[in-house]
Amino acid sequence: MSVGAVISREGKYLFIDRVNPPFGFAGLAGHVDDGEDPDHAIVREVEEESGLIVTNKKLVFEEEILLNRCKTENAHRWYLYECEVSGDIHKDLTEEKSIGWYGADELANLNLELVWKYWFEKLGIIHPMSS
Repeated sequence: MSVGAVISREGKYLFIDRVNPPFGFAGLAGHVDDGEDPDHAIVREVEEESGLIVTNKKLVFEEEILLNRCKTENAHRWYLYECEVSGDIHKDLTEEKSIGWYGADELANLNLELVWKYWFEKLGIIHPMSS
């Protein structure tokens, strides 16, 4: 199981460029630890990856995603939250090459990790490229 955070300020979204696989730009996210529930995991992951403190959260999607394989699993259960945060960003060099705020037009041109492209299309923030 994984959790992910959609964090926005002034029309921009917080994304990292991952150091480790899966590579690409992604929202703050991570695995739910054994014995942990997703509500606690999202708070922990946001703080670990950014130094930010979750002040409010709302579950927007819970879904098993086939395109997002993890280790030996053929699919991955995701809990996606919209999060409000406080504090200052602290880059975690073990997690990200960069961390920053991106508008929808910028996100559409980044190499988004596939699951984040899926989420942001599903949320209507970015639109699928026409073929």
